[in-house]
Amino acid sequence: MRAVYERARNIRLAIFDVDGVLTDGSLYFTDSGEELKAFNVRDGHGMKMLQACGVRLAIITSRNSRCVELRARNLGIDLLYQGVADKLATFQELLAQLKLDVAAAAYMGDDVIDLPVMQRCGLALTVAEAPAAVKNHAHYVSQAPGGRGAVREVCELIMQAQGTLAAQIAACLK
Repeated sequence: MRAVYERARNIRLAIFDVDGVLTDGSLYFTDSGEELKAFNVRDGHGMKMLQACGVRLAIITSRNSRCVELRARNLGIDLLYQGVADKLATFQELLAQLKLDVAAAAYMGDDVIDLPVMQRCGLALTVAEAPAAVKNHAHYVSQAPGGRGAVREVCELIMQAQGTLAAQIAACLK
């Protein structure tokens, strides 16, 4: 775990996939074809706390969904990339845009499509129910499942490693 905390200390950008990470991976469609997703409020609060500590947040997803756009806006995430066929290219463009080294970027994905980024980022994260092939390439596997606290867990891990978690909790006690 020490190696994970060492990697987490360098993180300035945390990137998340959506389906299976920010959600439980279920896709809901109304009769009219509208897509619905359920997001966890504690995951969202963890992301807001991480932002308050100076870590930028981004979302890279292969699907397009209006509800993801709304959730990103709700969380103050302006780095939103939807409909991405090549997540690695988007990751590299994002690092160049922000002038960050790969060691400063964390990425949380849950499936084999996420492996190219996970193999190159500074801190590769995945969810408890990810396939073995994905877990084998992760520096950290959450105990909580995707859409059910996994994101909060890794946000707190990064804040703990950077020494900012206690201050975020204390701010809530005022």
